[in-house]
Amino acid sequence: MSTDSKYYNAFNLIPEIGPARFKKICARFKNLSDAWKAGRQELLYAGLEEKICGTIINYRLKINPDAEWEKLLKEKISVITIKDQNYPKLLKEIPAPPAILYYRGDLSDFEFPLAVVGSRKVSSYGRQAVADLVSDLTRSGMTIVSGMALGVDTAAHEAALAAGGKTIAILASGLDNSNPSFGSRKKLADKIIPNGAIVSEFPIGMPALKQNFPIRNRIISGFSLGVLIVEAAEASGALITAKYALEHNREVFAVPGSVYWPNSAGTNNLIKAGAKMVTRFNDVLEELNLTKIKDYINNRSIVSSTPEEQVILSVLNSEPAHLDAIAKKSGFGAAKAASILMLMEMKGAVKNLGGGNYTVLK
Repeated sequence: MSTDSKYYNAFNLIPEIGPARFKKICARFKNLSDAWKAGRQELLYAGLEEKICGTIINYRLKINPDAEWEKLLKEKISVITIKDQNYPKLLKEIPAPPAILYYRGDLSDFEFPLAVVGSRKVSSYGRQAVADLVSDLTRSGMTIVSGMALGVDTAAHEAALAAGGKTIAILASGLDNSNPSFGSRKKLADKIIPNGAIVSEFPIGMPALKQNFPIRNRIISGFSLGVLIVEAAEASGALITAKYALEHNREVFAVPGSVYWPNSAGTNNLIKAGAKMVTRFNDVLEELNLTKIKDYINNRSIVSSTPEEQVILSVLNSEPAHLDAIAKKSGFGAAKAASILMLMEMKGAVKNLGGGNYTVLK
């Protein structure tokens, strides 16, 4: 956690400050504490609109960063900012990643995340498909990411927990216990927290407003290597997650369903449009090149033989990273980094996850 975390939280309490404006503020000011104290002219220099500068100044009269931070501590809610080293690497790669995440549980130890989403009105067929697929995927070493909604989301979290795995729930509301939007799902959340995390980019007190769900769906996709849709009507919110997955260069998977069942129309259409059809858990593992995932999880001792490989390993950890990010951080350039990674893959030092993403297991 950065020393600036309380100011990230304070800025996040201003409704007009989203990822794009956060980025401008962070680019202009070395510390968010300086930005919080900045005058109108300094805020204008950051590229903020005149009206937004006035909004910030007005909200600063109402918001006490220390008092708001105490509220988070009282609720036992942790914070991670985009400047922190342990910010989820896959999420950081998406356009406009959230500048701050609130969470309960543990975000430091999850690997091979897969989003599983779908209809709230899940059928017995869909529920069985979720139970079977998620159980096997979890036992194979994947972390299940979903939205803790009724239906497919809940079934996915419960199947992951039953299989003894980790699961992450991304919420469209604040994480405070007194929040009615969160409180209705508290029983499931209490099961998830010791075995993963519940996460939100929304501050405490924020209800699950209708407009929050598409924002939340982009985070579900951003956290994950791919998105598996199990039952979705033609206008299902789960299809928004699939849309984000394509924009984020993630894999899209879909479980086929009856042509007579409206909740299968969305998934069947995805398959017709090119999504990977899933009828068994290995369909996912094969598409992501993770068929030997257990071997990689069990064999975490990696030895590199060249200085260049040491540099590559220094910019990787257990979370996947894209070739472009590896090339930039290593300073090798895309072509050279790809060549080194190919040799390291042959040695078993890194894993190519597809889509230009690589990981190393330590």
